Amino acid sequence: MPRAKRGFKARRRRNRVLKHAKGFSAGRSRLASVAVEAVHKSWQYAFRHRRLRKRDFRRLWIARISAAARMVGTSYSRLVAALKGANIGLDRKILSALAITDFKAFETIVQAAGIKTTPAN
Repeated sequence: MPRAKRGFKARRRRNRVLKHAKGFSAGRSRLASVAVEAVHKSWQYAFRHRRLRKRDFRRLWIARISAAARMVGTSYSRLVAALKGANIGLDRKILSALAITDFKAFETIVQAAGIKTTPAN
């Protein structure tokens, strides 16, 4: 009697894992047992970094807004407080994009918030 080798179901399971491991280096992309560990770890990293990416982008937007605010003679915290007081509901992502792509529009928003713009030297 020949030995049982699990057949189709096991091959399908291994191939599913190897498909996810495509692009990994060495045995991590070729050996099913090693690939399982690598794929599970990569899913853990992906889960964690989907959350970290949100924080990282917010920090980037704040840094850009802060730099642009200094160029018009105010600080980030004063600018955000003035925008809130003036009921200007632009989020940090939009403010950051305006500060980079259309600085005149950013200055107009700062003035609308009631901050007198003076170029910082």
